[in-house]
Amino acid sequence: MPNYDYRCEKCENIFEVFHKMTENPLVKCPECGSNAKRMLGGGAGIIFKGSGFYKTDYCGSKSSESSKCSSCTNAS
Repeated sequence: MPNYDYRCEKCENIFEVFHKMTENPLVKCPECGSNAKRMLGGGAGIIFKGSGFYKTDYCGSKSSESSKCSSCTNAS
């Protein structure tokens, strides 16, 4: 279940609410109790963490030697 950002219509306080995507909650501001509207977000990019991902994994196609980055050519 994702976090959604909301902005209060009265005091413009910005806060997060954790709820299901299919849920259509009536959200109240924790500061003043007024109605809040969900803000549109850009989303998050993919983040690779851990020991299974390497800098040289996706440097370029293997067919063209010139398109490889310098770390790919140094690694081999």
